[in-house]
Amino acid sequence: MEFITEVALSFPAVVFSVLMPLVLLYWVLVALRLLPLELFEHDSLKGDYLSSSLVALGFAGVPASFALSVLLLLASAFTIAVEVLALRWLDLGFFRVPLGLVVLWGSLAVASPLAAGLCASVRRWFHRHLLGHQRCLLGEQVEVLAEPDADGWTRAVLLDDRDYEVRLHGKPENMPHAGD
Repeated sequence: MEFITEVALSFPAVVFSVLMPLVLLYWVLVALRLLPLELFEHDSLKGDYLSSSLVALGFAGVPASFALSVLLLLASAFTIAVEVLALRWLDLGFFRVPLGLVVLWGSLAVASPLAAGLCASVRRWFHRHLLGHQRCLLGEQVEVLAEPDADGWTRAVLLDDRDYEVRLHGKPENMPHAGD
């Protein structure tokens, strides 16, 4: 138990020792329906929102909260592995902080494509089971099926999941046309 406490409270692992209980608390509150699943999503990718950043990193099609949870879980595993296998055996002194920052950055950099791949593999599950949660579709590519009506509504199917049909809404002059 002393070893676990020592590793959990050492830098850089302490960063994830603080974040992972918050992630767990968030998912407990989601399970109790006290918080929404799509807490971090917005309706557009135009602004500098967290969801637009995650889509740019390859996390399209899943809720941002799920993508962040997977990313933090993998990055914490890498950070703890580096701490246990290397950092705790070195006498770093003051250099522990800059090296710890490099380890944090490196673990997030390594975890990001792995987390994006895991999220891509569960993307269809979110399409099938979260029909009322359309914001997790931000960044998905679609094929437009019909011309937009006068109110700016049209239909489209996801390119990755042709069985999933969505409704698009926008300004009629800026809407894509059938086949786009």
